[in-house]
Amino acid sequence: MFSVTPVIPPGEMHLNNYNYLALVVGVPLILLIIMGNVLVCLSVLTERSLQTATNYFIISLAVADLLLAVLVLPLFVYSEFLGGVWTLSTFTCDALMTMDVMLCTASILNLCAISVDRYIAVVVPLEYNRNHFSVRQLSLITATWLLSLGVASPVIFGLNQVPGRDPSVCRLEDEQFVVYSSVCSFFVPCPVMLFLYYLMFRGLQRWSGRSRTQGVQAARPALSLHLGSVLKQAKSTATESQDKVLQTTQTGQSLISPSSISMTTQSATPVADRQWDQVAVAVESDPMTTHVEIMSDVEITEVTEGSRKRDSLMRKNAAKRGRRASKSSRVSGRERKAMRVLPVVVGVFLACWTPFFIVHVTKVLCRSCDIGPTLISVVTWLGYVNSAVNPIIYTAFNIEFRNVFHKLLCCRALN
Repeated sequence: MFSVTPVIPPGEMHLNNYNYLALVVGVPLILLIIMGNVLVCLSVLTERSLQTATNYFIISLAVADLLLAVLVLPLFVYSEFLGGVWTLSTFTCDALMTMDVMLCTASILNLCAISVDRYIAVVVPLEYNRNHFSVRQLSLITATWLLSLGVASPVIFGLNQVPGRDPSVCRLEDEQFVVYSSVCSFFVPCPVMLFLYYLMFRGLQRWSGRSRTQGVQAARPALSLHLGSVLKQAKSTATESQDKVLQTTQTGQSLISPSSISMTTQSATPVADRQWDQVAVAVESDPMTTHVEIMSDVEITEVTEGSRKRDSLMRKNAAKRGRRASKSSRVSGRERKAMRVLPVVVGVFLACWTPFFIVHVTKVLCRSCDIGPTLISVVTWLGYVNSAVNPIIYTAFNIEFRNVFHKLLCCRALN
């Protein structure tokens, strides 16, 4: 990222010192990066089930890796093949350094943007729509690329044009810029990203406990509503039976005593008796059903209408709580699946790029440290290998990506 050609003593620089190992490793690496990241982009763009908000961030990350393989790695491999000698113009070197810094910065800022998006999905899942690409996610991706360009732009605007510059070496000439770009590209985003993932794991644990609690609480209003409806039905049946008995009394041949009315009512309403017996215990314990009084026809009608509205409102609230609990559990499950892949991507990125940044910053800040060209070349290759690893991670840990990769490769083989 900071040096395409390692600093080699002038006496060792000659065009006959070819490094064939650079071709053997570099060319397959470029092809692997291009093929893997093209598959990632095609998978998300062609498969509807993969068109989620998180996967659009993964496309942005794949585009950064693709551009690195197309614009940076060929010239880097070419320079390594020549033994670390830069034979092209200084302007080409400056453009290469700009693209290198920008794309490496874009990779880690895309991972940081993914962690921000995942954090929002875990903290406010009911307001997060994973199936649509929102303005917030577009803003995060746009900010990622603009910040990356802002970090790298001083190089193309003349920062590398220093007096006494060696045209046979392509590197960042300003040591202060090496420290500045390392801080902006790596040492600030990484702690932020790791802290957000820590908060996400804690949030997922809270969601798991909360979803279980809400499931128990959502069942209680449903039980009360069921008891209330059974009680109301039993009361209505008993009232209708009493009305029929009274009408018979008014039109009949003889008077019927209240005791006979009561006996007739009891014999005429066996269903109501059974229903009252079923809810007897609930009536005593449920506050919704304990207040039962004898009212006139008008009062019964008014109370019935009010009860219907109240019961309807309570049913809606209970259903809403149930949906919220169900949705929160589904979100928690989805985020757990996503959290299986993304920490692996972040961990591999840190393993590949941390040695690179530590070596280059140490070389600038520690004048007495002996850091040779071989070590610089190794950590640089290790950083570039990361661009080929991400598609392998998606294939290994995500069954949806694996199935789509298989389908795309089989279709191409058949064609």
